[in-house]
Amino acid sequence: MKRIIVAFICYFISNFANAQSGYDITINLKNCKDSIAYLTYYQFDKTYLKDTCNTVKNGKIIFNGKTKLEKGIYSLVSQQKSIVFDFFVDDQNQKLEFKNDSESTTIEGLEALNSPIQNNFINYLKFVNKQNADFIAYKNSLNIKTKKDTLTLQEKQKEFDQKIIDYEHDFYDKHKSTFIGDVMNLKMEKVLKDIPKASNGRPDSLYVYKYYKKHYWDNVDFKDDGIVRNPFFHNKLKRYFESVIVSHPDSAIVEVDRIIEKTKPGSMLYKLVLSNMLYTFETSNRMGFDKVFVHLSDRYFKTGKAVGIYDDESVVAKIIKRADLLKPLLIDAVAPDLSMIKAEDFPTVKAMGFEAAKNSEEATKVYMANIDKLNKLYYRLHSVAADYIILVFWDVDCGHCQKEIPKLIEVYNELKKEKKNVKVYSVYTLHEGEKYLKYIAEKGLTDWINVYDGAHLNNVVNKYDVYSTPVIYLLDKNKKIKAKRIGVEQIKTVIQGMEKEYQLKK
Repeated sequence: MKRIIVAFICYFISNFANAQSGYDITINLKNCKDSIAYLTYYQFDKTYLKDTCNTVKNGKIIFNGKTKLEKGIYSLVSQQKSIVFDFFVDDQNQKLEFKNDSESTTIEGLEALNSPIQNNFINYLKFVNKQNADFIAYKNSLNIKTKKDTLTLQEKQKEFDQKIIDYEHDFYDKHKSTFIGDVMNLKMEKVLKDIPKASNGRPDSLYVYKYYKKHYWDNVDFKDDGIVRNPFFHNKLKRYFESVIVSHPDSAIVEVDRIIEKTKPGSMLYKLVLSNMLYTFETSNRMGFDKVFVHLSDRYFKTGKAVGIYDDESVVAKIIKRADLLKPLLIDAVAPDLSMIKAEDFPTVKAMGFEAAKNSEEATKVYMANIDKLNKLYYRLHSVAADYIILVFWDVDCGHCQKEIPKLIEVYNELKKEKKNVKVYSVYTLHEGEKYLKYIAEKGLTDWINVYDGAHLNNVVNKYDVYSTPVIYLLDKNKKIKAKRIGVEQIKTVIQGMEKEYQLKK
């Protein structure tokens, strides 16, 4: 008898444990005509499919599984792939039942049958929908003709927005110790209500900014991976680096490290933030911000702190290689030297046999046989003496170059008229010397330093990251890179900034 009782207890405990560890979500929608429904969830900047119900009957949808759902904001998605409504899942909300007995397919008739806090969240969503609908109705009722009408509309929008803000703060105060409270905290802006006055009597905007930045991440738990399974975290992170911190690579480096240090090493949040920051700054169009990418490679990828971020670990080696290539090309780094052959010496170099060499081995033999003569022909980048050095890589047959090089000629001539001490170190990226010489003669580029890699000594494509042409760098008199990959139209602006820099150093 004791064995039977023990066996029964063990069986009961086992089944109870399985029931507690799984999830079960039942949804009854009166007006649903679908036969398939999907359960998706937000994660960082993407949406993922978690489950599919292939047996929807009379609007009854069931999702279940043997293991718990991760904390996050989930969505019921229709057969047409549109979101029906959002809801949240945490450790206490794994067994959920929703119903909508109304004829509407919107969230208005929705209710949770077994979770009061879920209903509170649904009521919040309903409130936001109503405020938006009321504002649109108000806007449509107006006949906007004057600036005053526009200002009136803007003030009305502020009223509606403030109602939502007040609701969110009240919701957060009631649920701040819950997961959905943490999600609401991400959405809420930490703004200063009582703004002090500056010495000029006006609102102190600097104080407001400092307060906003200081409190931007208040109450955000970076140790909880669930904080990224919602639509708000990624946008908040993106806005922080684009609009909140000082727009300078050194500031970005400090902030990136600060945020990564808040996470658990190796956690999902750690991996997502690190990979996102890496991609953001590698692809940034803000000049100089590739310095952040290089920093991330040095600090995290080279030191083995990026294990598990990518399914293909060879990606890590590629990232390190890319960062090492960019490191000598960072803003304020001394530009790598180039030993190039003048265009006018093309016939001499051609006679040596370089153009006939079929591979690197043959080119090396030609090089060694003519090394003494070549040493006398080299024109080094670091030998150029000028306050402003325009380093341009281009190709005679490149369509974009054919448009930009004439513009560069104009800008160069204008700078010379303005008595600027400027020189152009013009690098032809290929080896068809006849074409190069012909273009130089036709366009009157005799005042430029026209060179090419005649001895195949420099791999300019890798050395200066020339993956397309034209590429323009601007160097100062010490050969430091002050601007890179800029358009011709930016040259004068950069030089003006360099002039101010020179003046400050006097």
